[in-house]
Amino acid sequence: MKKTFPTPLLFSARRINRFLTSLGMLSLMCVAAGCSNKPKPVSADTWATVDGRSIMRDDVEKAFRRTQDAAATLSPEEAMTVKLSLLNELILQDILIAKARALKMDVTDSELNAAYAERKKNLTDAAFEEELKKRNLSSADMRDGVRRELLAKKLLDQEVVAKVAVTDKDVNDFFNSNRAQFTIAEESYRLAQIVITPERAAQQVNRTGNDATTPQEAAFKVRMVMERLQAGTPFADVAMDYSEDAESAQRGGDIGLVPMSALQRAPEPLRKAVIGQKPGTVNVASAGGIYTIVAVIAHEPAGERGLSTPGVKDGITQTLKDRKEQLLRTAYLSAARGDAAVVNHAARRVVESQGKLQ
Repeated sequence: MKKTFPTPLLFSARRINRFLTSLGMLSLMCVAAGCSNKPKPVSADTWATVDGRSIMRDDVEKAFRRTQDAAATLSPEEAMTVKLSLLNELILQDILIAKARALKMDVTDSELNAAYAERKKNLTDAAFEEELKKRNLSSADMRDGVRRELLAKKLLDQEVVAKVAVTDKDVNDFFNSNRAQFTIAEESYRLAQIVITPERAAQQVNRTGNDATTPQEAAFKVRMVMERLQAGTPFADVAMDYSEDAESAQRGGDIGLVPMSALQRAPEPLRKAVIGQKPGTVNVASAGGIYTIVAVIAHEPAGERGLSTPGVKDGITQTLKDRKEQLLRTAYLSAARGDAAVVNHAARRVVESQGKLQ
């Protein structure tokens, strides 16, 4: 017996007419409702939108004035380059703050007051207010900026730092694979660096592409980098984002152990930034127009070390934590940025105007 199969669904003339009529009605409805694939126009003062939230020109200008070196004179093009870099940071910060608020996280008044007092450093209240006045900022502007930085940091502490774990096996494996590192021929310092030069690099050397090209830009960038370090951003992250030394930037600025004999041959500003400084110290050294922000990680006397030597196990643990944290932080930030709907209007306008500033 011959099998029969259902007749395939075909578009008859009647179905086609019905389909076209429905399509036409949909088009009319879209016209009436103002449907369009074109993005809605935004004001010239809207520099970016993140998941529908706006970052305004004034937000970027305040960030610029907060980090600007009062002695630096930037051309309009140099200033816009810095502002676009700051805008990228504000975009990421906005994404992190939205995540923090979704998790019901907040910054307490005591946390904010302590961080704000740290920003004043050794300045009196009057001197600090005078500095704010020079930058056309209010104390409310500064407190809001500090609050946002703290909230973003609190999120990363919970979602990244707290999830990094190093086991005893990890430490033992590292020690056994790197025994040569623990025999030190002469007194040495373990250092990390962020290098900033006044000249354009031949190729991108850090993960943000940020590159100072003039002495003025370099001086401004040093201040900006120090602001981030003082705000609590890990040295390794700042180095990967901003250092202009291709080799060490990829390692979070780590340059390993530097023997005393090599330090003695270094320019005097670098020697003073390292020799005799306690671990955890960060100093800026300038020589030949090049800035080096140096972090002293450890001071090691000569000799052979084992896992039982004071500081060795802790040092290995911290090294492994730093590596894992860098990886997890980079992945977390990349995923957060990728999941967000971001439109950088300011950057688009610069591109569309072929670099002409409005």
